[in-house]
Amino acid sequence: MVKIAIAGASGDLAREVIDELAEANKHEILALIRKDPSQFPSILGVKWVQTSYEDEAELVKLFEGVETVLCFFAVLNDPGNVVQKRIIDASVKAGVKRYAPAEWATGTKLENRIDIMPWYAGKLEVSRYLEALNKEKKVLEYTRFQIGLYMNYLGHPHKVSKYLTTMPTNIDFENGRALLAEGSLDDQLTFTTAHDVAAVVARAVEYKGEWPPVGGVQGSRVTVGDLIRIAENAREKPFTIEWEKMEDLEAKELKSENYIRLPFPGIPEDQLEAFSKLATVSVLLGGHHGLWDVTDEWNQLLPDYKFTQVADFIKEIWKLK
Repeated sequence: MVKIAIAGASGDLAREVIDELAEANKHEILALIRKDPSQFPSILGVKWVQTSYEDEAELVKLFEGVETVLCFFAVLNDPGNVVQKRIIDASVKAGVKRYAPAEWATGTKLENRIDIMPWYAGKLEVSRYLEALNKEKKVLEYTRFQIGLYMNYLGHPHKVSKYLTTMPTNIDFENGRALLAEGSLDDQLTFTTAHDVAAVVARAVEYKGEWPPVGGVQGSRVTVGDLIRIAENAREKPFTIEWEKMEDLEAKELKSENYIRLPFPGIPEDQLEAFSKLATVSVLLGGHHGLWDVTDEWNQLLPDYKFTQVADFIKEIWKLK
């Protein structure tokens, strides 16, 4: 049995992980939330605990006896990573063995082009904080779970996950069209389902060896060109493709009006249009620079686990649509 604390437990992916951990019926799970615990379901082995995350002493007490802390914050909503750093410090003081920072997307190349996705800068800052913490000696084992893109988004607008809210992507399966960057057909992308992420986390908390600092979870790797072909085969029709010039994207300019409209949490309504355009540019540009491709550390450590493949997922979701 492992005692696990989950920060940001009300989030979609956190809920997927909680269910997966609880299903094993052998862990003690502290699900930390800011909301009223009575709003959440009773799950065997799970205790919903309300906290503001503002009191480090309270967090230290909560973490007593905890082996693993998993963080699911949106770094965009934690300016300066103040809360996450407080959780890390409390983990160390409480004697927590393992910590998973709020990563859950992109890959190792993010640092090379953080200008493409500046809202993820907090991930890099927390990574450096953890590195500095262990500089003299290891005081907190950690892994940065990196999963590329959620494969579930390829099923939008259909419900393809118990909790994860899907978002539109630059490939519109429903209407048979795509917005792509010129010269991007050979770009590699990694897609991982929320279920596979949760399954890997459940196995990781029981893993007897040392966690790798970079924890790539490589669900399914495909090129942009392969993805279009898979989509066209599934929908049994050619897609209409609109091309954006790479130089325009590098200048943060978007010519198309068919950009991804995102109801993104934490973004004021009057800024959503501008952010949606920037997010579309980032998705396209990020793919070209390898930001959505990830390493396979957890695949190597868990060789028996079979990940959902993009072609199978798309065929299953769209074959009757």
